[in-house]
Amino acid sequence: MKHLPNVIICLWTKSDEIQEWRRCISLKYEFYKGTRRMKLLDSNEIRQLRDVCVFEVNGMEVYM
Repeated sequence: MKHLPNVIICLWTKSDEIQEWRRCISLKYEFYKGTRRMKLLDSNEIRQLRDVCVFEVNGMEVYM
């Protein structure tokens, strides 16, 4: 059985909400745009986010 990642990301949205994404993986990273496509494994939803909007990964504060 393949082990699925248990990554939790906290981020700000365009509407100044704070969201917590659980069990997600990065699919594609655009270095010059500073964006990445993430897949939320529980819903199979694919979302795009800007790296500067992420402020916490697995409970650790980050600056990207």
